[in-house]
Order: sequence, then C-alpha cells, then structure tokens
Amino acid sequence: MSRQQRQDLDDMLRNAPKTAGDTVEQARTDFATLFDVPAPGGVTVRDTTLGGRPALELTPDGADGDTVVLFLHGGGYVVGSPRTHAALAGDLARRARTRIISLDYRLAPEHRFPAAVDDGLAAYRELLERGTSPAAIALAGDSAGGGLAVATLLAAREAGLPMPAGAVLFSPWADLTLTGASMEGKLGADPIFVRADIEGYRTHYLGGGDPAAPLASPALADLTGLPPLLVQAGSNELLLDDSVRLAAGAGAAGVDVTLRVWGGLPHVFQHHTALVEEAGQALDDAALFLAHAYRTAAAEPATA
Repeated sequence: MSRQQRQDLDDMLRNAPKTAGDTVEQARTDFATLFDVPAPGGVTVRDTTLGGRPALELTPDGADGDTVVLFLHGGGYVVGSPRTHAALAGDLARRARTRIISLDYRLAPEHRFPAAVDDGLAAYRELLERGTSPAAIALAGDSAGGGLAVATLLAAREAGLPMPAGAVLFSPWADLTLTGASMEGKLGADPIFVRADIEGYRTHYLGGGDPAAPLASPALADLTGLPPLLVQAGSNELLLDDSVRLAAGAGAAGVDVTLRVWGGLPHVFQHHTALVEEAGQALDDAALFLAHAYRTAAAEPATA
C-alpha cells in the first residue's frame, strides 16, 4: 500500500465540492457531475428495465451468460443513479466476468422508505420469474446501496423467496440509528462526511419513520438465513461500525461472512482504482468471492 496514494486520495476528497447545503436537486446535479465516469472499455452498456424500474445492463466481453449481479448504487437514498456508478459496476462486471444490472430505484424525499426496498425486492423477484436460478444471482451495492442490498435480502426472505448466491457490500450504510462508535471516533479522519451530512440523508429517506426498523437498519436485524456476504470498508469512515456490526450480526446468525477493513482508506474507496492500487485489489477480491459463491450455490439444492 502506498502512503502517498492514500494521502493523495484523502487530499482530493477533502477538496472536492461539498453539497450538504444544496437543495436536493442541486445535490443530485453535483453528484452526477462528480461521478461522470463511463464504464471501462470492454463493457457493453444498455438501457433496460427490471422490476418496473429503469436500469442499466453492463455486460463485459467474455461474460458468463448464466450469472448476473443485481447492483444497487449508493448516494444516501437521495442522490446517485446507475449512470453515476457505471464505472464502479462496470469494473466489477469486467473483473468478475459477469453481467450486472444496476437498478434505478426510487429516491427520497419524493419516495421515502420503504420505496427503495420495494424496488429492490421487485427487481430480484423479476430475475427469478425470468427463470434465472437463484444460484446464478448475486447482489452488490455501495454505501446506501450496500444497506439496501441487505434489506432486499431480508425482504426476499420474508416473502419466502429463495436466497441468491451471495452479496458484495462496499462500505454499507446499514445502521440508520447512527449509533456506531465510529460516527464520533472517525470524525476528522473521514475526508467525505461529517455527522450532519448523514443525518440529512436519513431525514430525507425516513421522514418520521423508525430508524431501527430492520429494513432501514439491517445491521440491527436478525440476519438468519442470508447467503454468504463479503463486506469491505475503509478504516477512515464514519460508517466503519456499520460494516463491523453488520458482519458481526451475520456471523452470530450463522451466515458465512467475510469482513475486510482496508487501513487508511475512505468510504467506498473502490471508486478510485486510478488513484489507489487497493481499490483494484478490493474489486479483485469481490470478483473471487462472486465466483466462489456462484460455484458453491450451484452445487447445493436451492433453499428459501
């Protein structure tokens, strides 16, 4: 790991435009501009629909046609889209040699909780209804999308649907009660957020809803019966304890879970493969996890 690379990334993020005081519309525009990076070469991108919502399908050259990842983008449930995450999802698709469908789920405050969960569940249900084996499906997401991926799994479990092969979670926002010790302990170390930023996203998403509801804060939920999880985080993020407690809860519930915390790196550092070599290493680890999850699930009988 290069200390200079980590420092350069930290400096870049600290100097990036902040949108906390913006209107929702301006924040969305700023976020879209900041992450206006196309999918990497060798990945075909096309518009599609899934679960009644628009989506992007990203297919790498040489993809395994039998596997698919349902990707849920980050952005605090308020900003972001499949387009802002085309580079991240496309890079994962390329490394894992698997097709990815990135869902344009409904955003708050126009569509508050549990609208995003409903959209995630509808998308997963449609993949199954198309005849895709659950053993050939995985979920992935970053930040709010990581929390949403786990909430989608919980909703699918409650609906009696079979579990997919696994899920990859990049810095998941999985505790909307904001009670993790890292919310205070990593203040200043995090180059992106202060607590008020995250509180603002929570208010937009929940309105007056209960932040401890299982589908809002899956880190606090009973995770029994979920498929294998890979959780990745950086040590320099306010949401670090969301990853740690989510992984601990999954392990306590008998779920196969792998947690890796990358020292000195920020929230969803996997976006920055051009700046830090660990971002590419993390995505390679995710690709290996997906390959193993698909093989293992295919060798086992499907379970609800």
